[in-house]
Amino acid sequence: MSLKGAGVFVVMIPEHLKKFNPKERRQYRLLEIIPGSLVWLTFTLAIALSFIKPLWVIYFIIIFDLYWLFRVSYFVFYVILAWRKYKQAIKVDWFTKVKTISGWERIYHLALLPTCGESIEVLRTTFKSIQNNAYPLDKFIIVLAGEERKKAIFQDNVKILKKEFEGVFYKILFTLHPDNVAGEIKGKGANAHYAGHKSKEFIDELEIPYEDIIVSYFDCDTCAHPEYFSCVAYKYLTHPDALRTCYQPIVNYNNNIWDAPAAMRVTAFGTIFWLMTELLKPERMFTFSSHSMGYKPLVGVGFWQKDIVTDDSRIFLQGLMHYDGDFAVTPIYVPVSMDTVLAKSYWRSFVNLYKQQRRWAWGVEHFPYMLWHFLKNKKISFWKKFKYGWNLGEGMYSWATAPILIFVLGRLPLALAPETVQKTVVAQNAPLVLEWLMTFAMIGLLVAAILSVLILPPRPKTQSKYKILVMILQWIFLPVTLILFGCIPACEAQTRLMIGKYLGFWVTEKARK
Repeated sequence: MSLKGAGVFVVMIPEHLKKFNPKERRQYRLLEIIPGSLVWLTFTLAIALSFIKPLWVIYFIIIFDLYWLFRVSYFVFYVILAWRKYKQAIKVDWFTKVKTISGWERIYHLALLPTCGESIEVLRTTFKSIQNNAYPLDKFIIVLAGEERKKAIFQDNVKILKKEFEGVFYKILFTLHPDNVAGEIKGKGANAHYAGHKSKEFIDELEIPYEDIIVSYFDCDTCAHPEYFSCVAYKYLTHPDALRTCYQPIVNYNNNIWDAPAAMRVTAFGTIFWLMTELLKPERMFTFSSHSMGYKPLVGVGFWQKDIVTDDSRIFLQGLMHYDGDFAVTPIYVPVSMDTVLAKSYWRSFVNLYKQQRRWAWGVEHFPYMLWHFLKNKKISFWKKFKYGWNLGEGMYSWATAPILIFVLGRLPLALAPETVQKTVVAQNAPLVLEWLMTFAMIGLLVAAILSVLILPPRPKTQSKYKILVMILQWIFLPVTLILFGCIPACEAQTRLMIGKYLGFWVTEKARK
């Protein structure tokens, strides 16, 4: 970043680079350039070689589509398996299981809820979801973390929440994060960092051992399933190394799913299904969005970072580095639910969806962080470094490139190939092969459509019973949503990181009908 004016050129060093000396900053910047460079190199070569060596690109596209056919088959298998585990998990009386464990009464839940101007309707729903859970309410500490720049709204909400929920839980702590603090960027991470330290002072006064507290880091619209906290407590109490893991639930974006436009619903379900399949592979998982973990390791890593955007995923990497690779993610198949993107107009909803996806895609900022620390930490095994590096790098690369390569650039070499190439057996059969592959890949689309209906919350009385047909037919928009709200925001995020135009935190607007 730079500031020009009156003949002066001042270099503004981003917060996350200030900790480095000039040489280290250059080295770290090189790591930041890698993801975006690979994306644009892929697009450049795909277009250039379509003119120069179209047959090469035809071969590549066929191989690439075969690879994605494998990925679709992989998705179908894992998402069905995850859905079965989800259905089984929500039928279990987890609190009854918790009570079979000696000493369970010592476990407290601390729910940290950062908020930045959200309405009382959103916050009330979240508080009520905690109130309606199966775990004893006298074991809950709620931390509502507000922002000074939204002080008036926050104070009004606090008055209402105190009136409605005072005495319901063991303790409620309200914190107000000051604005424009040196070393921070405006965002949820900075707020959570401040609230985390305030909660530590509070916990120390109460003299509750850190080992006896489970922290659930939720967005302020997160509504936990009634058995969620009991399930997490059970997993925590029975885990062989409970202080070296995070607990990641299924995240359903369905609080307002019936009211959201089709594009928002399809994109939301895409995220739900991606996370469901990831839960079956915890050895490669990061935390995502709302999650839980022990308070002791959270204190150990210094709480959430205050100078990044994607703090919810970074906390896992902080643990991985701090504990020299001895840190993991434990899947929780009992869900939490959140809002899908919905604003007061369709256009605003589309804009908000794009910004939300771009913010999630900014998770590419973990790539240089991870490589930087991997290169310096000799205690983490090479295989673990390679596994996490590959999974993150390949995931971000595919997110930005695959939809365009499949649906757009895949047809380019066939259109540009000279007559001599078009007469070859490969070129003549390529359209047929691609069509066959895409038809077979529709199985994944069908599975997604069916599961999306099965995961839906009960239909509100205000919605027509025929809306369920719309919920199925909406999946025809998947190719469009993959490009507009997947590939393009991912490309923008990686390009921004590549050229040093860093993304700030953007608060997704919460609207309810």
